[in-house]
Amino acid sequence: MELAQPYREPGLLARLNWFDWLYAAVLMLSAGWAWTQYGNYMDGYEKGILILAAISMAAFGWYWKPIRLLLPAAGLLALLATQQYAGELTRANQVFLLKYLIASQPAIMWMCALFFLATGAYWLGLLSRSEFATRTGSGLTWAAITMGLTGMLVRWFESYLLGSDVGHIPVSNLYEVFVLFCLITALMYLYYEGRYASRQLGAFVLLVISAAVGFLLWYSFDRQAHEIQPLIPALQSWWMKLHVPANFVGYGAFAMSAMLGIAYLLATGEPTHAGRYWVAIAILAIAGIVLNTMAGTWAQSAHYWGKAAITVAVLLMVQASRGKLARFLPQPVMIEEISYKAIAIGFAFFTIATVLGAMWAADAWGGYWSWDPKETWALIVWLNYAAWLHMRLMKGLRGTVLAWWAVIGLFVTTFAFLGVNMFLTGLHSYGSL
Repeated sequence: MELAQPYREPGLLARLNWFDWLYAAVLMLSAGWAWTQYGNYMDGYEKGILILAAISMAAFGWYWKPIRLLLPAAGLLALLATQQYAGELTRANQVFLLKYLIASQPAIMWMCALFFLATGAYWLGLLSRSEFATRTGSGLTWAAITMGLTGMLVRWFESYLLGSDVGHIPVSNLYEVFVLFCLITALMYLYYEGRYASRQLGAFVLLVISAAVGFLLWYSFDRQAHEIQPLIPALQSWWMKLHVPANFVGYGAFAMSAMLGIAYLLATGEPTHAGRYWVAIAILAIAGIVLNTMAGTWAQSAHYWGKAAITVAVLLMVQASRGKLARFLPQPVMIEEISYKAIAIGFAFFTIATVLGAMWAADAWGGYWSWDPKETWALIVWLNYAAWLHMRLMKGLRGTVLAWWAVIGLFVTTFAFLGVNMFLTGLHSYGSL
């Protein structure tokens, strides 16, 4: 009698099919075409980044299959846009496809609209337990990512149409990095959505993306931030191409973990009917609205106090609603596991970004660390999540405490990202609002 052989999952290469190899070949050919067309404008570091990007995207597509469709779709749309321009930026307002669909600004506006629609579809699916609605939310999220990525690629091309000395990768200002944040956060969520076969959590993760979209729209129309500007001297470095994307993988992961923390809290604990919570929520919400309304005529600080009051009201609302969504959400242990993995990935990339930032600082300013406010708050964010991971892995902490910690961590991260630019000055003040 033969003993049963243990099951061994085939290796990565053994699982590849013809489409995987075609996808990799197209990526390599595209990188080669970019080299021949634009190699004269690249230095050695940029050529190295191009090669590594093509190889890593091929491997990523092999590991996570949906990427094999996303990148070609966005690439083809961006290529169509570059052909429609025919070397003249003024055609953006003359050609139908550019004006209403695939120029950078229309594409990014489509991304914003699709993210809002996806948020609504996810919430409809969550509360009605409709698989069709949550599936629609997932499809709309993929569509939003495709349009956002197309917009970023076209914006990169448009910057070179303004002039070879103006052209740069679109990760240089708040408008561009908010688009990057939306794309990274959504992609990270969709990966875990597919991995755990659960779409209900999209209702929460898409909320933070929609908040970022809301800021993006305000910042774009209020400050005309969508207009492409030449890079300031401090940002004219190839380090930016590495430091900023790595940073925003961390930011996106931390934002996702915070929203999963809220989902965990709403899925656990005994529902409370204490009236004091709702009275406090109502008072804080009204105070926040009044302060925001008075901000323009009374004092600018009222705007920030109003935002703080509304934030506290939202946190109290979460506490008052503990357990009320338990029957709509996945098992808390699953939510907790996804949140942990998001923080682990975010922490790894944020660490890499911090090291790259220190190397960039040494190259630009002659020192690795200067205790600039941005650097100091980056360290605070790093220590916060290092402590979170330590308590979970070394001390075995689980449950409500870590969920609230992840939620509060989002406010720490937001201050490091935006608050420092708004309230403090230093070497990074070029990113002020």
